[in-house]
Amino acid sequence: MKKIFLLLICIMLFLICGCQNREKNINNMDDISKKIEYTLENMTLEEKIGQMMIVFYTAPKMDNTLKSALETVKPGGFILFKENITTYDATLKLIKEIKDMSNIPMFISIDQEGGNVQRLLALQDKEVSNIPYMYNVGLTDNELIAKEVGQVIAEELRVFGINMDFTPSIDILSNPNNTVIGKRSFGSNSEIVSRMGLALANSLLENGIVPVYKHFPGHGDTYTDSHVSLPIINKSKEELYNLELIPFINAINNGAKVIMIGHLAVPSITGDNTPASLSKILITDFLKNELNYDGIITTDALNMKALTNYYSSDEIYVKAVEAGVDILLMPSSSRECLKAIKKAVDEGIITEERIDQSVRKILKLKYENIEENYNVYLPSSYLNSESHQKVLEKISYK
Repeated sequence: MKKIFLLLICIMLFLICGCQNREKNINNMDDISKKIEYTLENMTLEEKIGQMMIVFYTAPKMDNTLKSALETVKPGGFILFKENITTYDATLKLIKEIKDMSNIPMFISIDQEGGNVQRLLALQDKEVSNIPYMYNVGLTDNELIAKEVGQVIAEELRVFGINMDFTPSIDILSNPNNTVIGKRSFGSNSEIVSRMGLALANSLLENGIVPVYKHFPGHGDTYTDSHVSLPIINKSKEELYNLELIPFINAINNGAKVIMIGHLAVPSITGDNTPASLSKILITDFLKNELNYDGIITTDALNMKALTNYYSSDEIYVKAVEAGVDILLMPSSSRECLKAIKKAVDEGIITEERIDQSVRKILKLKYENIEENYNVYLPSSYLNSESHQKVLEKISYK
């Protein structure tokens, strides 16, 4: 009887602890929801619009121009390029100064894919790991290696307090004449691209970096570079479902936080040559409603000629928000972007509720995935460390 009594007590304690843990988790969720709503209620319309921008500036240090823009626009994020990366101390100083300009955690982002797209290689006084092309990672067909590469990238980015990486590229390399994607892709097999892309992205997230899947609905079967002109994908919707969309659907089903829309025309879905990044049919009707994606949607860089050859800057900003975009990446002028969207709200073209929808998602991602380690910087000894080199030695660079 004594043993049975003790067993019953243990079971009761176990159940009580379980209930308390569940209650604690629910309370944490409630706290974040309340924090989001409180923040939103205390923001001006201009501050909300600012949260929807990730801005850039081609200088290695904080100056009056950048400081004024950050104070005026209060952007939600900043993207680093090689022009911002000089010495270890100077780069760290710049990032910390940018962060100090905002009361809300900022997306400190970068393109650190590997191969010919890895901005950290610009660091002058310390060696960083040279990440291979994702095509070479794909050739291993080993998800564990993709996961380890994700950890290498994440740890070296966190040395500088970077928290968002515009990778992985889950475009399928189905066109041998493709020059803009090429070996940035994990390969030509949709199943391998799906598995390897997801493994790398999940590893980034587990190690403190928000991954951005790109370039929806798939840039692999193009030969036109969207930096130069507008690529047109002449495939039926069924053909897209059977190849290009497979990795994106896999990412969506596995909880993708952020997806980047490419500057690509997809007439089979939109009915015309409207770039995907400005198309409500493709973004809201297709990606959100048909594919059931409820995460954050960002544009590709808004200063690319696939857009600027055909639209004014103000048209680009307003059409992107109307289409359902949450983050405007690299507007040519952050002040003009703010002014154009505010004018559209004032004129009833865009509702403030529509702005709030995006800002809620942005704040949720920041409070859930960025805030806790926002000011935690890993030691510089992580850069090109021996353990990182052991991972990269598993991959051929040829």
